[in-house]
Amino acid sequence: MSAAILEAEALDGTRLAQALRAGILRLLSREEVINKINVFPVPDGDTGTNLALTLHAVLASIRNRADSHAGRLLVRAADAALDGARGNSGAILAQFLLGVGDRAGHLEEIDAEQFAAAVTDGASYAREAMTEPREGTILTVVSDFAHEVREQVAAHGVRDFNRLFGLALTRARRSLEATTSQLEALRKANVVDAGALGFVEMIAGMSDYLETGEVAADDVVERVLHEEHSAAGEEQDLTHRYCTECMVSGDPVDRRHLREQLAAVGSSLVVAGTFRKAKVHIHVNDPTEVFRIASRFGAVSGEKADDMQRQQDAAHHGARRSVAVVVDSAADLPDEALERLDIHMVPVRVHFGPHSYLDKVTLTPEQFFHELATNPEHPKTSQPPPGDFRRAFEFLGSHYEGVVYIGLTSRASGTFQSAEAAAQRSRTHGRVVCIDSMNASLGQGLIAMAAAACAVAGGTLEEVERAALDARARTRTFACLDTLEYAVRGGRVPAWARRVADLLHVMPLLTVYADGRVSIGGVLFGRRDMTAKFARFVRRRIARDRRWTLAVGHANAPGEADRLRTLLREGLDNIDEDFVVPIGTALGAHGGPGCLVVSIQDTGSAAA
Repeated sequence: MSAAILEAEALDGTRLAQALRAGILRLLSREEVINKINVFPVPDGDTGTNLALTLHAVLASIRNRADSHAGRLLVRAADAALDGARGNSGAILAQFLLGVGDRAGHLEEIDAEQFAAAVTDGASYAREAMTEPREGTILTVVSDFAHEVREQVAAHGVRDFNRLFGLALTRARRSLEATTSQLEALRKANVVDAGALGFVEMIAGMSDYLETGEVAADDVVERVLHEEHSAAGEEQDLTHRYCTECMVSGDPVDRRHLREQLAAVGSSLVVAGTFRKAKVHIHVNDPTEVFRIASRFGAVSGEKADDMQRQQDAAHHGARRSVAVVVDSAADLPDEALERLDIHMVPVRVHFGPHSYLDKVTLTPEQFFHELATNPEHPKTSQPPPGDFRRAFEFLGSHYEGVVYIGLTSRASGTFQSAEAAAQRSRTHGRVVCIDSMNASLGQGLIAMAAAACAVAGGTLEEVERAALDARARTRTFACLDTLEYAVRGGRVPAWARRVADLLHVMPLLTVYADGRVSIGGVLFGRRDMTAKFARFVRRRIARDRRWTLAVGHANAPGEADRLRTLLREGLDNIDEDFVVPIGTALGAHGGPGCLVVSIQDTGSAAA
């Protein structure tokens, strides 16, 4: 096999797939190294993760279906890259592969001249996808690689792929080194461009295969290289905070006008894709506006909005802590606690009929309850896809020694299972631990806060995990509904229970049980002054000889929530901490507007 590769003047789909696979595996092994040098356009330390996830999609496409036809393989790889594209560099790389596939898609085998034409088109496609192309980035290195391939074939008559890749790789590496002096951010940090490094590593892996004919077996997992040094560059104030992405599908998608309209609302814009689907990447302050504009051009899917300010903090945390804590957006906790305790959040999807939102990113709790009250469509929530969790775990795992995810109770949603699947597939030096909170809303938030407080205090992964499990055993959550209408709509309370409650003039309370079930856990008699009755119900469960943390949540009822907190605290001197926050979808979808939620957490003996 090696000899055949060494003398190859044409590549069929089988050998091209092996070369691509070797290149992708090499890049995957360097994911964390690439993350650490990511300083442009924002020092948020995620370029390696974005490229890895983009190419994981290509790798899955190659593994799932063998094809000896080179052109079909390239078209399929490009389509997979577009679907899986993450981040600025991922979108650019996908567009490069689309250009290659468009030029060579009809070829059963590809020779050196055809390859030169294809990568030249790929480099042009990548540049055209950018509103403001910058030299000193992956664009420059891709262009230099393509130029060298074309030059070696046209001017020097090189036909052998092994030699051609070797020569072009040498040129790409020189181009990569030059990026340090081409952009001020790279020069100050004394690093090369992270996206460009990823591209060169992929080409290097392909070149190694063409030289040796050797590639790792399918069941071999490439070891992730890890460097202990801190992320390059310095944190900066961001003009635009959210790295926002989505897919737009239509027939056709007017990419030129889509790009023109999006250019007015943000920066770092990439619109990659075909006339049927386009991948949008842009940095903005209002992700909702991006999705609104995109919806004018076709069906919008795959919405994502990453908080780059939080990512910067994570990438540059230094020696402050060694463990990151993650929750899904079903957890309700104060924004102040998210920032102070450095808790990372993966948003749940919320659907009102055909309209989809990112919970707590493009849909605030206030907006959610307005829709709940006025929209005839009852909302449906869907767990974040494993790819969202995997991206969070791999990014954080490249900057921390451990990651602890505190998930919504698995008895109420598939969100926890989605996160577990992602954790099992994540490749990172930092170990990922998934903990079922067996709770929801404020209770899930309190458990995450206890874990994060341990992490902030310097706790190890094992200590943070123990803190979470201990807090889980000491946390209880109750919800008082203003009406049973939404609980019946959502299937949490049977219709017959509503009829009985109306007949008897009682109001059932929702309780999160110790095993994670969310169900009726008591009743309040009469429909007058429910807040006072709910306060008495909860106070009976607050032992005087213990100390407590108290959280009160509300569904667009801040006045009643403040009154409830006052009633709960009245005469009690064993409450160490309390707060009031708006609740989100976890209990809010079933409680409806006016719902009140209380979580209590036993924090120790009052005598202590």
